Amino acid sequence: MLNHYLLLAALVLLFCVALNHISLRTGIPVLLAFIGLGMMFGSDGVVKIAFDNYELSETICSFALIYIMFSGGFETNWSRARSVSGQAILLSSAGVVLTALALCLFVHSFLKLPWNVSFLMGAVVSSTDAAAVFSLLKSKKLSLKHNTASLLEVESGSNDPSAYLLTLIGIAMCAGGQSVLQFMMLIVKQIGLGLLLGVLIARISIYVVQHYDIRDGSFDFIFVVAVASMTYSLSTLVGGNGYLAVYLCGIILGNVSFRGKSDVIRSLEGLSNIMQILIFFLLGLLVHPSRLIGVFGMTVAIALFLTLVARPLAVFLLMLPFRMPWRQQLLISFAGLRGASAIVFSIMAITRVSGYSFLFDATFAVVLLSILVQGGLLAPVSAALDMIDFEGDVMKTFNDYTAEVPVEFIRCPIPKGHVWENRSLAQITLPPKTLAVLLKRDGQDIVPNGSTVLHEGDELILTAVTSRDKTDIRLFELVVEKDSEQLNRKIKDLRLKAGQLVILIKRGNAVLIPHGNDVIREHDVLVMNDVKQKESR
Repeated sequence: MLNHYLLLAALVLLFCVALNHISLRTGIPVLLAFIGLGMMFGSDGVVKIAFDNYELSETICSFALIYIMFSGGFETNWSRARSVSGQAILLSSAGVVLTALALCLFVHSFLKLPWNVSFLMGAVVSSTDAAAVFSLLKSKKLSLKHNTASLLEVESGSNDPSAYLLTLIGIAMCAGGQSVLQFMMLIVKQIGLGLLLGVLIARISIYVVQHYDIRDGSFDFIFVVAVASMTYSLSTLVGGNGYLAVYLCGIILGNVSFRGKSDVIRSLEGLSNIMQILIFFLLGLLVHPSRLIGVFGMTVAIALFLTLVARPLAVFLLMLPFRMPWRQQLLISFAGLRGASAIVFSIMAITRVSGYSFLFDATFAVVLLSILVQGGLLAPVSAALDMIDFEGDVMKTFNDYTAEVPVEFIRCPIPKGHVWENRSLAQITLPPKTLAVLLKRDGQDIVPNGSTVLHEGDELILTAVTSRDKTDIRLFELVVEKDSEQLNRKIKDLRLKAGQLVILIKRGNAVLIPHGNDVIREHDVLVMNDVKQKESR
């Protein structure tokens, strides 16, 4: 049985990799593709896996949200987001409340649902989704004017705790027996303890990573995952808001420098991607498309009101004191994508209060429409509002942005007979955009200058500028044997495939930059690149 589960998991992940590639080429939101894949495997789909365990789904999805939210906080570049943090936090708190109340009023007045159910419906769909927003901004490389991308990132990353708190209040209202004082105590306890533990654990973690060298293979990443897990669990155990704590801890820890941080960011992004796949596939598996027809009218009404009235109303009211350009406010209103967190909160509601199973189907359909319509049209709407910053780079708003001009280091040994032996650096013509930064000699590190003479046994360290652009270059090595057709040929006489080039020759301990008249010898190792040729259209 284990082998069957492993095979299924492997197939799902491979499908998701392929769907991500298709998404980048077609512009279809990849999260929508993950949901579609889950629906295909579900009971109404092709594979017909019968799955309706809401309790297990809630546990798994709540677990996955921890690392998605922590990763979102960890990746947020606070130095870029600080200038818009006030607007973002206002939208992620008061904005969520206003959106929920407006939708509550609409659902009660026009859809004729009871007040408590209407409030619960408004609560579960009140927040925007960080995974959906981050995914779209990154995949489409959508850089926006007025630092709008940073505002959307902080808002979407920090508003789930508010929606979670409202959902808890909505559940208590439906269950009954709670007083106003108890609701107020719940709010204070959730926010207060969440903030306290998020900051406290982050500060302790910063001390650890900056004063103790824990970098040993992947253990720095393991430490960060343990911090995220501890932050959420401790906060939840004492009655605090675990999602608020874990997001805040992620932001604080992600915006300090420590060894191995770049590797941690890449690992966290991979973990977050797997968790997103898990959530959206599981939710797609859980839904019954045939049941969505029954809530179609309600879904369209809620989605339209949410997109055209509730969200814009909250944005325009709260941004009024900031004198924000109306084009920016319209884009922020339209970019309020709903996602996995809303569906997870709806599952939380129906597992705690019986008789409201339609909440899951309605919320799922609202999220589906949001990702499909708002996600698919975000780039065109941004262009129509003249909000795209063509000279900007949205990746700078994330902590995985490395540098303006990335460099790499090149080791260059100087064996006996090397062409640079007994010559000073001033007499050597280095390749363009390279610089000699270090000389290793007899176990010592020497900072070289133009008068430094290279001797046999030296190792010169060069830096070279690398390109940030995505390329289709593949490097490979070719060993020249006695029967190789390259043997005793000049570089310029080699018959290479289109797009291939010899970029380096390893000859014994020497590393040679090839020239056209260089003759290839036996046992040479040719380092070659192979550029994928684009098909002509």
